[in-house]
Amino acid sequence: MRTLIRGVRVFDGTTTTERADVLIDGDRIAAPDNTPVDTEIDGTGKTLLPGLIDAHTHVFDGDLAQALTFGVTTELDMFCLPANLTRQRRAADRDDAADLRSAATLATAPGGHPSQIMTSPEMRTRDFGDAAGPFDTVRGPQQAEAFVQARLAEGADYLKIVIDSGTASGAPLPVLTLQTATALVEAAHAAGLRVIAHAVTVDDTLTYFEALTGTGEDRELLRDERIRSRLPAHLRSAADRDTDAIPVHAHGAPNAVHAARTLHDAGVRLLADTDANPFAPLHGAGLHRELLLTLAGLTPAQALAAATSTPADCFGLSDRGRIAPGLRADLLLVDGDPTRDITATRAIADVWRRGVRQPRRD
Repeated sequence: MRTLIRGVRVFDGTTTTERADVLIDGDRIAAPDNTPVDTEIDGTGKTLLPGLIDAHTHVFDGDLAQALTFGVTTELDMFCLPANLTRQRRAADRDDAADLRSAATLATAPGGHPSQIMTSPEMRTRDFGDAAGPFDTVRGPQQAEAFVQARLAEGADYLKIVIDSGTASGAPLPVLTLQTATALVEAAHAAGLRVIAHAVTVDDTLTYFEALTGTGEDRELLRDERIRSRLPAHLRSAADRDTDAIPVHAHGAPNAVHAARTLHDAGVRLLADTDANPFAPLHGAGLHRELLLTLAGLTPAQALAAATSTPADCFGLSDRGRIAPGLRADLLLVDGDPTRDITATRAIADVWRRGVRQPRRD
């Protein structure tokens, strides 16, 4: 199947071309070659974007199909138990659902976050079956290697570790020690896995960076109240050395905007993510709201990159996140110009997943 989108504005993941022709040839993007096509679409007044990538979700049955409806063609899952992950992988093989990458079972201390969520009344009142319930934890550094190997057996694409003391929510929780976090990072890197951290407070974040760097210098420096104002520079330095991007968890919209603005001003790459789960926000729809990173000082183009090329780069997805010949034809066509008005991403005209045009839905 060959589809030509003619005269469309193209945001290719980093830059915008005001008018271009784009060819979808099978499951790939191709350069127009003036040969016959099966379908031609008038792109006048529309913008073609790479399929969106949600950099933080928790996937349950039906979520990947819902995400695709909103132009999210890839979800990066951050915690999925084995039997559920097997089902979601099967769903992601189809072209009527978003593609999937997953951390499989995350690494946390016994009783640590998110144990309190998995045993909450909200989870118990809904039948999630094997998608919820008990899961492996890490008691100490001596278990790190075996834990990582078990995640590889589950098919994990990266490792997620949780460093959350619970102090931000007022409910202290068991938390991984620095020694355990360091052992997990070392085991994951030895196995070729990227490491992503759930870290809430400054101290939690410093524990993560110290686990990455193997030194306490930045940690002790940043504990000094006289120089906490220099935190963004140190975060940038640590990020440049050891991480692809820094996820932010902040309580309340004003705090989230402030945290995102601080990190962006420090030169840290931000990813658009929703933490979509079986409750809220909705898979797919929530990512369009997260593109309001523009409230934190990002330009519309930078916000779009945070949901396309940047997560693709950070997670090693070299076949997507951009519009260029040879890449996967994961595409989103919208009415209007989201490079000027970010809310235009919600005016969805068409979605392609691996070159398959999706049915139009309200």
